[in-house]
Amino acid sequence: MAPLRSGAQGLSPVTLCCLTLAVWLCCGAHTEASVLNLKRFIGCAVREFTFLARKPGCSGLHITTDACWGRCETWEKPVLDPPFIETHQRVCTYNETRLETVQLPNCSADVDPSYTYPVALRCDCGVCLTSTTECITSV
Repeated sequence: MAPLRSGAQGLSPVTLCCLTLAVWLCCGAHTEASVLNLKRFIGCAVREFTFLARKPGCSGLHITTDACWGRCETWEKPVLDPPFIETHQRVCTYNETRLETVQLPNCSADVDPSYTYPVALRCDCGVCLTSTTECITSV
């Protein structure tokens, strides 16, 4: 039996290919598992988000910031008394924010180029507040 050698010099090309493939498959499987976990994620988290900031009289500016993202537990069940339904509806919403201001480019002389937007510091599942979140409400 040949003595064991350390380092890549002791490995045959076939063994190196197999080892490379195994590492690649492990990393690929991990990435796929992360995507699947994200699809099943129930909760609320801070996540990077890019949007186009616009204001009449100025050019737009792409801004990357932190925003709240997620899914929260929601359920409805019928009940015998009006309104005949009991609901538990929570949304992923801002718990703590800070405001940042940027200057939009190419603004007309009569337009203030300042644009202020929120940066999420902490997010939670909670009741939808129209003061901080776009909510769909029942009539």
